[in-house]
Amino acid sequence: MSLRWMGRTMLPVLGVGVLLWPALPANAAPRHFEKHFTVQGKPVVVIQNIGNGRIEVKSWRNAEVVLTGTQASNKISVDSEQVGDRIDVSSNLIDPTAQPTEMEANFQLTVPEETELQLKTQTGLIYVEQVIGDMTLESVAGDVHLKAVNGYIIVTTKSGSLVCTSCAGKLNFNSISGNAQLLQPALSNVNLFTTSGNILFDGDFVRTGLYTMNSGKGVVEVRFSSNDSFDLNARTATGTVDNQAADFIKPDSHGIKHLANKYTKGFFGTIGQGLAKVELSSYSGTIRLLRRD
Repeated sequence: MSLRWMGRTMLPVLGVGVLLWPALPANAAPRHFEKHFTVQGKPVVVIQNIGNGRIEVKSWRNAEVVLTGTQASNKISVDSEQVGDRIDVSSNLIDPTAQPTEMEANFQLTVPEETELQLKTQTGLIYVEQVIGDMTLESVAGDVHLKAVNGYIIVTTKSGSLVCTSCAGKLNFNSISGNAQLLQPALSNVNLFTTSGNILFDGDFVRTGLYTMNSGKGVVEVRFSSNDSFDLNARTATGTVDNQAADFIKPDSHGIKHLANKYTKGFFGTIGQGLAKVELSSYSGTIRLLRRD
């Protein structure tokens, strides 16, 4: 395991398996770092970024995790530790007078295809591509972009948005004002909630899949194809219903009774054989359903 910084090799200073990047001179330009971790099995990578910064993860077929990135100032430190196949990386505040720009740390990870991820940052983008494994991704104001990932995926933001392209497995998204876009998904279980953001599901529903999408004030839009098969329950309290697929919805074929409740508007029915289950809800936003073809 080696650490390269500006062409020089640094020695461990915190004990076996723990390294601390040296402090930067005051007002120094951002410095680049690179670190290599050899792993035996399926690694678990944990990144806790206390400040701002981007976290980017891509995969390869080598049994090694490579971490590179930049540190903005000497008012934060970047620490790492490897314990077996678990790798912990964190940025930590050293000087409480640090301004937001001085707290920035950016990370680029190359990991084995099968890797579990736990990533947290404040305002930077989290980007993950072609990784198979469970992942927990958290950002306060930064967006989360996922491409061709597969696993049990948990995404939490306050104002950051999610774009999930060609994702498979299970997805749970929770946000206050962030949007969620699911494009060409192959997800068998979806639970999306945002208080005021918009939701877009544009893709196929996996048979026997379960899909719940809720926005308190935003637009919940679902685009489906003629090959899809699902039972639909869409409802809103004071919002708007925009059903552009009424000609393709049959009465509920399974005899489920939809009793009156606090929701005053909605539409129910079956597409195809009703093999998946889709629930759309909003309090004061818009629910829109349309067929792509």
